[in-house]
Amino acid sequence: MNQPLWNPTAEAVAKSNIRAFSQQCENRFDLQLPDYDSLWQWSVDCPEDFWSAFWDFAEIKSQQRGERVLINGDKMPGAQFFPDARLNFAENLLQRRDDTDAIVFRAEDKVNRRISWNQLYDQVSLLSQALRNAGVQPGDRVAGFVPNMPETIIAMLATASLGAIWTSCSPDFGVNGVLDRFGQSRPKVLFCADGYFYNGKGHSSLNTVAEILQDLPVVEQVVVLPLLDAEPDVTSVNETRPTATLAQFTASYSAGEIEFASMPFNHPLFIMYSSGTTGKPKCITHSAGGMLLNLRKEHLLNCDQRPEDRVFYFTTCGWMMWNWLIGALGTGATVMLYDGSPFYPNGNVLYDYAAEERFTLFGTSAKYIDACRKAGLKPAETHDLSDLRAICSTGSPLVDEGFDYIYESVKQDVQLSSISGGTDICGCFILGNPTGPVWRGEIQARGLGMAIEVFDDDGYPVRGDRGELVCTKPFPNMPVGFWGDDSGEKYQSAYFDKYANIWTHGDFIEITEHNGVVVYGRSDATLNPGGVRIGTAEIYRQVELFDEIQEAIVIGQEWDADTRVVLFVRLSEGVTLNDDLITAIKRRIRSECTPRHVPAKIIAVTDIPRTRSGKITELAVRDVVHGRPVKNKEALANPEALELFAGIPELQQD
Repeated sequence: MNQPLWNPTAEAVAKSNIRAFSQQCENRFDLQLPDYDSLWQWSVDCPEDFWSAFWDFAEIKSQQRGERVLINGDKMPGAQFFPDARLNFAENLLQRRDDTDAIVFRAEDKVNRRISWNQLYDQVSLLSQALRNAGVQPGDRVAGFVPNMPETIIAMLATASLGAIWTSCSPDFGVNGVLDRFGQSRPKVLFCADGYFYNGKGHSSLNTVAEILQDLPVVEQVVVLPLLDAEPDVTSVNETRPTATLAQFTASYSAGEIEFASMPFNHPLFIMYSSGTTGKPKCITHSAGGMLLNLRKEHLLNCDQRPEDRVFYFTTCGWMMWNWLIGALGTGATVMLYDGSPFYPNGNVLYDYAAEERFTLFGTSAKYIDACRKAGLKPAETHDLSDLRAICSTGSPLVDEGFDYIYESVKQDVQLSSISGGTDICGCFILGNPTGPVWRGEIQARGLGMAIEVFDDDGYPVRGDRGELVCTKPFPNMPVGFWGDDSGEKYQSAYFDKYANIWTHGDFIEITEHNGVVVYGRSDATLNPGGVRIGTAEIYRQVELFDEIQEAIVIGQEWDADTRVVLFVRLSEGVTLNDDLITAIKRRIRSECTPRHVPAKIIAVTDIPRTRSGKITELAVRDVVHGRPVKNKEALANPEALELFAGIPELQQD
């Protein structure tokens, strides 16, 4: 397409936070920064000036900042931003004090409530005192086995107020999946809910918690958050550890000014977990300062947020988008929470929520957008989304037709902000730009302060061609390490072994002529038929256009001293994978991609394995097809689906 799908108005650009920040930088450093590209270039050429200026623009609250902005800036890992600064993450998210909404919460059609900024502050105050009295100190771990509910945010903020470290899993994790994570981070306090709602039904969590505690002796206190029942019976959870409801745990305290612990910039804030499909999850440890600075940058500049905004992302507490969403509190915006199925009682439930509560940002996954498209939902015709300025998409590459669907069926005048980064940085490498156009199939921009390039196999930068997403300079939200990896060996090998002193992220991408980015999939899942690298997303873009196909997964099978492409499809109800459909799929892939993209085999399956954050697991399927063990099935939401890919006769034939 020769024309963008969307352009901001000149008035919107002039009033944007990016423009205000650029003007401050122009005056302070005698620069000319007329557009996003020039701002990005300056941000990576002069990182100390950029991050120092943004600290001031974002009004980061600290006990001290210090003169030094970056030391060891030529080392990855090893670089440190603001090494003399002392601050508290929670204090920076609790600046607003009034009776307007801080959090709005829905759990399907069962719960609908809201918490003001004053109430949020007071509840964090109570819980912070209770945790301190329970012995929680800086550096201790506090865990949540929790739904996406306001009390989870309160627990995280109370933990951070003390300089302790928050870590969480969603309550749909199995016992072993939780133990694989919390068994490594070893929390002193465990928060859990009495249960959660999904597809209209309540599911108790307390029996699972009791099992978890049997193999988690380090937990000294259990706090139960009520969701299914106002006053849950917690006597059955554990007889050997103190257990209380949240109200019981905080009953003896009075709300007052919070004593925020003053912590170093690089003090750990979050422990987050990799998907764990190739072994035990990596415990990725993020710093308070790095999270604060980068999340504030993404929300203020790339999402153009203000105190009057209402920000939603469909996520669970086991996905980094929960941590990202909470960062919106730092801009004074209202955070909109939803827990449960996005299709209960029907596919319009999230659009109902968006219209009724006047969302300004609606965040979801590419898979959700595709599911809405296939379901024929047209909220542009059924819902008032006039306040909605931005739609964010992540989790997997958004196909071209997903872009078309948003503008044709959801809203025409909206910034479609496809974003990509991950748990590794708890943020984005590539994301939206509210001052620039949206081009079909492209992520708008590289993140400010992120020196993103594309490297070929020999480590040379390329443009207009596909290769590895790398970051050639340090950035504040690099992890401080992996919990328990005292030598740093695992951290080093995860990101810095392929290209020395350069972050290799593991995505297969291309930077376009518009300075946008197209993601072709994970580079470790890249297909190599005949030695030519093919991104799996290129095939998904074509296959997902078929109404006969609900979803698909593609792998490379080692065959006859080469690699052949194998496509598995989950069909729509009543559809059979016959010769006509196979021919149509191959014809479309050949015409829209290349002959090398055409699958050698197309096989129907009834389910496709995915992680608990909803991502399909190409590597696990590839291992099963080749007869190799999958190291950690507990990381999967539906591990039983792997059995469908074992010993398939068609894969033993030419």
